[in-house]
Amino acid sequence: MRILGLRIVCLWLAIAMCGGSAHGQQSAGQGDATPATPAQAPASGAPPATAPAGSQAPAAPATATQTGQTPPADEKEKEIEKKEQSQRALGIYPQFAVTSRQNAPPLTPGGKFHLFYKTAFDPFEFILAGIQAGSDQAEDEFPAYGEGAKGLGKRYAADFGDTVSSNFFSNYFYSVLLKEDPRYFRLGVGTFRHRFLYSLEQEFMCHTDKGHRTFNFQNVLGAISSGALSNTYHPQADRGVGLTARGTAFGLAYGSLGGLISEFWPDINARMHKRQKESKPPANAASPTP
Repeated sequence: MRILGLRIVCLWLAIAMCGGSAHGQQSAGQGDATPATPAQAPASGAPPATAPAGSQAPAAPATATQTGQTPPADEKEKEIEKKEQSQRALGIYPQFAVTSRQNAPPLTPGGKFHLFYKTAFDPFEFILAGIQAGSDQAEDEFPAYGEGAKGLGKRYAADFGDTVSSNFFSNYFYSVLLKEDPRYFRLGVGTFRHRFLYSLEQEFMCHTDKGHRTFNFQNVLGAISSGALSNTYHPQADRGVGLTARGTAFGLAYGSLGGLISEFWPDINARMHKRQKESKPPANAASPTP
C-alpha cells in the first residue's frame, strides 16, 4: 500500500499548492442546406405567367433534420460527453469518467474504449508512473529489476503496465462484457457523511447500461485480472497469489480515493475560487492619495 500512500501525498500536495483549474469548452454549428428542384415545363407550352423563362420552381419545404437546425439527440450527447471527458482536478488530475447526470445515457462500446484509452494514456499517468518507479528504486522495491537506468526502466514499465491493464479491464473489457457503466455518477447534494459513504460505495456498486444499480463486477473483476496479469512481467521471485492480492487491493483502494476526489472536488474548487474572489480588492477601488 506504499504506492497508494505516494499517490495520496502527490495529489493532496498539488491541491495545497495550486489554486484551481480551467476547463475549455468547444462548440460547433451546422449550416443549412435547401435542395433545389429542376424547373418543370408548363402544360400548355406557353411561358409561365408569374415567373420569367428559365427560372426554377420553388423548392419543396426542407425538414428540420435536412436543414440542420436541430441536431440529433445523439450528437448532443456526444458534445456533453466530450465536455465531461475534459474535466480535470487542479488542471492536471483526470476526471474523464465522472458525470453529474444521474440519468446519463449509457456509453456505447466504442465510447467505453475511448474512455479507457483517454484515461490510461493521459500525460498525468506517464508522470505518475515515473514518480512511482523512482520511489520503487529508491526503496529497492522488486530488487530483481536491478539498479541504474535499466532497473528504473523496468520498474517504470511495470508501474505503467499496471495502470493500463487496470483501466482496460475495468473501463472497457468487463464494462462491455457485463453491460455496466464505468463512470462515477456524482451525487453532489446531501450531507457530507452521506456523500462520503456514497463515494466509497461506488467502488462496489455501479449503474448498468439499462440504468439499474448492481454490484460493481467490472471494478472488482478488473482489479483481480490486472493483479493476475502483473505476474507475467514482475520478477519471478515476487510472483504468486501475494502479488495478485496486492495488486487487487491497491486497485480497489485507489479507486475509492478517486471516488472521494470525484465527489468533492467541485466543492473544493468552488470554495477556493470564492476565497480568491473575496481576497481580491475591487477593480474600481480608489487609490490612496499621497
